[in-house]
Amino acid sequence: MRDITRRTALTMAAGTVTASTVINAAAAAADAPAPGRPAPSGAGPALRTALITRVTPRNNWRVTAVAIRYAHPLHMRGGVIPPSAFQVTADLGRQSTARTVTRAYPSTAVRTDDLPDAGRPGRYLILELDPDDTGAQASGADPLPLHRAYAVRQVADVRTPGGDLVLPAGPLTIRNDDVITPVVDDFTAGSFTDSTGFELAFRLYQPEGFVRSPGAATRYPLVVTLHGGGEVADNNMTQLTANRVAVTFAKPERQRRHPAFVLAPQIPLPRPMDGPDNTDWTDPKVRAALVELIDTFTTQRPVDARRLYLVGLSSGARGIFNLLPSHPHTFAAALATAGWGDASTMDRITHIPIWADHSIDDPVVPYREGRFGKPGTWTLMNALERAGAQITRGEWANDLPEPEFEARSRALLNRARRAGSHVLFTSYTTGTTPVSPHFAWAQTYENDVVIDWLFDQSREP
Repeated sequence: MRDITRRTALTMAAGTVTASTVINAAAAAADAPAPGRPAPSGAGPALRTALITRVTPRNNWRVTAVAIRYAHPLHMRGGVIPPSAFQVTADLGRQSTARTVTRAYPSTAVRTDDLPDAGRPGRYLILELDPDDTGAQASGADPLPLHRAYAVRQVADVRTPGGDLVLPAGPLTIRNDDVITPVVDDFTAGSFTDSTGFELAFRLYQPEGFVRSPGAATRYPLVVTLHGGGEVADNNMTQLTANRVAVTFAKPERQRRHPAFVLAPQIPLPRPMDGPDNTDWTDPKVRAALVELIDTFTTQRPVDARRLYLVGLSSGARGIFNLLPSHPHTFAAALATAGWGDASTMDRITHIPIWADHSIDDPVVPYREGRFGKPGTWTLMNALERAGAQITRGEWANDLPEPEFEARSRALLNRARRAGSHVLFTSYTTGTTPVSPHFAWAQTYENDVVIDWLFDQSREP
């Protein structure tokens, strides 16, 4: 990966500021009333409205709440705000859809609160929405135009238990000015042009330690996430929002445990395809640009070159099984879900730690047969075993509760360690992968056992 004729610059920022940070900071500065001014009896007028969205493991990008900022804090004096006091409507294109308000409570910040007693006095009113509503989606093939797409109307007065008016009902409707997606908003957007002129868009998460002290001596792992075929696009967004493959590595609790750079490139349209299986990440133009991007990034940021990790799903996993044999001494480990590849190249990667998984009944990328004449994960693992790698295998239901899923993963990992095996293969029992048998990755990247295993791997110098 070092034999490059020309370097190109990464269009990166040293850090990012999220919309929620700006809103919260502005509100905090205005919280204190002016000296001598009497405290308001209610929350006063609504000043700004934002949508809160969330990337889910299986159901893509959803609008999950509305946050309304008022001129003064909302004090409910122990009372509860009835969800029925508000009507929320999503106007997406020419279709208007009612959203279901499930909870309503004050807050000091633009975020949802999982606590059952949510309601600390604050300037924000949070209206949680049912994520399973028909109109909850935030994207199709491309992100939907969500700015000013949501209308909120208060249809009943909100009062304290003592009868004081906090928010009066009225005929006016307000619309959202902002769209906030936690974690996704912390990714910088950029693009990379390789030595041939081919361009890849990317999103980049930079660990807080680096953002605070970019000149420090600390070196961080790099996680490169390869999206699936459905995310090939020109929006530089759906590689983050179609599923949580990249986002889960950047969420705060994961970064506290494993601070790392997270690089999420996106293959552009028109879809590169030079033959029956030179698709997406195996397309020669795409693969060459990806290699240059990774090499350039590792030389321009404080990356620990011994801890480069590949993570991919579907055609992204196909990319992993194509890239590893071509660069067998570059990556420390890989997570490959629902992939396929060339069995004849498996003898080149017997030394690389891999955790692969696949649903047995996957109809999109068949478990054994794979796609385009290249076999699926089951066959690849058999070829890897014949080449000399010791494979530790396990099978369980993909829809197990998270604690049980992690317990099964931990037991498999312990068995691998006892056997001295660094290649693990998880199969998911027929009929147990929700939404679609192809979506085997939903629990993979939320699984602390798997992710801890990944970050434990380090390539020999």
